[in-house]
Amino acid sequence: MRSLEGKKGLVIGIANEHSLAYGCARHFHAAGADIAVTYLNAKAEPHFRPLADALGSSIVMPCNVTAPGQVDAVFERIAKDWGRLDFVLHSIAYAPLQDLHARIIDCSEAGFSLAMQVSVHSFLRMAHLAEPLMAGGGALLAMSYYGAEKAVAHYNLMGPVKAALEASVRYMAAELGPHHIRVNALSPGPVQTRAASGIEHFDALIDRAASEAPEHRLVSLDDVGAYAAFLVSDDARNITGNINYVDAGYHVLG
Repeated sequence: MRSLEGKKGLVIGIANEHSLAYGCARHFHAAGADIAVTYLNAKAEPHFRPLADALGSSIVMPCNVTAPGQVDAVFERIAKDWGRLDFVLHSIAYAPLQDLHARIIDCSEAGFSLAMQVSVHSFLRMAHLAEPLMAGGGALLAMSYYGAEKAVAHYNLMGPVKAALEASVRYMAAELGPHHIRVNALSPGPVQTRAASGIEHFDALIDRAASEAPEHRLVSLDDVGAYAAFLVSDDARNITGNINYVDAGYHVLG
């Protein structure tokens, strides 16, 4: 189905072919959307370029959200080349390892601030820049995790950070709803990505999800990508402010 035919979208967060962002981008592209994509830095670019080529992306730019001006430059390029934007996927999160592996009461002020800047405030900043490009409405989508709602062993600092992201989704939905801009988050079950590899004992978390989820299975990039493509499509025009779980039912166990 070409449910995104003619749509213009921006995907932030592709690191490699195993990234949740890439799984989503593949589904956006297959559904007919034109996709602008970004990479973190020059070191990442050689690994990233073949993925951008596979997506047929005409807008490919660096975007380190902690580097002054880079986020603005991406949106300026989109305004210049496209003049509009229909959806944004924000799929980035970061915390310094020493803070991520510590108890949250032991994390540093600098580490906490950096985690919030990269994982939450950058989404707010992108929404601010996307709003004037979404005169006809649009969709903003972030990537969360169940650790925002419950205390998950070893998720540590990212739990409060993702909780802040989910709260931001609700407030953004309320603020942008009158402009027909929808804001949602996806909350996938654990997926083996490069970002997830920073979480201690992640294999144990994977095993627990597979054994305890009602469907007794793990989710795939395609599971997440298919849901993302639906949420940014016009078929989801009345869905906003939601945390949308795609975790084989794991979140219902409490």
